[in-house]
Amino acid sequence: MGAEVIKIERPKMGDETRQWTPPTFADGTSAYFATVNRNKKSVTVDMASEQGQSILRRLAQDADIVVENFKVGGLAKYGLDYDSLKAINPGLIYASLTGFGQTGPDAHKPGYDYIIQGLSGLMSITGPEAGLPHKVGVAVVDLFAGLQLTIGIQAALLVRAQTGLGQHVDVALLDSALALTANVGMNCLASDQVPPRLGNAHPNIVPYQVFETAGSQHLILACGNDQQFAAVSQLMGAEWHLDERFATNPARVVHREQLIARMQPLMLSQNRNEWIALFESARIPCGPINNIAEALSMPQTKAREMVVDFAFSGSPVKVLGNPIRLSGSPIQYRLAPPMLGADTQSVLLSLGYDPSALAQWHRQGVI
Repeated sequence: MGAEVIKIERPKMGDETRQWTPPTFADGTSAYFATVNRNKKSVTVDMASEQGQSILRRLAQDADIVVENFKVGGLAKYGLDYDSLKAINPGLIYASLTGFGQTGPDAHKPGYDYIIQGLSGLMSITGPEAGLPHKVGVAVVDLFAGLQLTIGIQAALLVRAQTGLGQHVDVALLDSALALTANVGMNCLASDQVPPRLGNAHPNIVPYQVFETAGSQHLILACGNDQQFAAVSQLMGAEWHLDERFATNPARVVHREQLIARMQPLMLSQNRNEWIALFESARIPCGPINNIAEALSMPQTKAREMVVDFAFSGSPVKVLGNPIRLSGSPIQYRLAPPMLGADTQSVLLSLGYDPSALAQWHRQGVI
C-alpha cells in the first residue's frame, strides 16, 4: 500500500522462516518466507549489542510504526520497548502481537497458532463430528490476528492525524481466536450450551454443507433461505419444502439428520458438475471443492491478478496477491522477498552513518 517496510533480522541467521524448507524457489528463497515478505527491505542488526540497539533507536526515531512480536517485556532490556521509544518519538505507533496480550495471568506465556486454536475452542468445532478435533489447514489465527493488528495500526494513524500522538496497539492471538469463533461463540453465550462439532455442516442453516456426488466428487450446497430450499427440493424431484419438518430453516435445523438422509442418496445420481450446473441455473449458491492448484489456476483467479510473478524484477519468486482493490492508489508489487541483509548498507547510509563505521560494525558482527 506504499509504506516503506524495513524488516529487522539477526545477522547471518535471519528470520527463522528462511530455513523452513522445502519447497524453495530457484534462487533458494523459502516459499514460507516469501508468503509475507514481499515489498520489504532486509536489514540485519544484532540487538543484543549496544551499537545495534543504538541503530534501532535511530530507526525508530523517524518511523511511523514499529511492529514487534516478542514475549511481553522482552524488548525492555534492550531499551526498545514502547515507553523507551515513545520518549524519543511521541508520534510513534508501537504495535505488539503476542500470544496472550500485554495483560492478564497468561501474558508471560509464548503463543503459537496451533496451541491457540486449541485453547480458544476453534478446534473443538472443526473436523468430523465423530472424529478428532482438527486445526484449520493454514495458520488462521496468526493470519486473523495480523489483520486485527493492521486495523489497530490504521485506527491509531487516524487518531494521530488528529492529536499528533502515537499509541501502543496490543493484539493477542487468543483474543483474535475468540473473536474468530463469531456466531458459534455467540451461540454458546446465548444458550449456555457447548456448540457441537458438525464437520462440514452449519450450526444454524440447513442444508449448508458438503455432499458427495457420483464419481466420489464433492460439492458445497449453501441453501440460505426457505425460497432457495424450495427450489432445491423441486430440482431434486422432491417435495421436502411442503413437509412441516423441513418447510422452514428452524425446522430443518431440528430435523437435520432426517433431511440429509433423504438428500444424500439422490446426490449420488449425478456428478458434481451436473449438479452445479443445475443448481446454478436456479441461482442456488453452490460450488466445487478445488485443490489448491485448481484454485490458483481458475480464470477468475488470473483475472483478479491473485498470483504475482516477480519475473519483471529478475526474481523467480511468485506470491499470492493482495485481495484489496483500491481505485485511486492501486496495490503495488515493488520488491521481491529480500535476500538476508540485502538493504542493510543502503538503509543505514540513508540515516547518515559513515561508510567506515558500517564496515567496522560488519567486522564486529553488529550488522
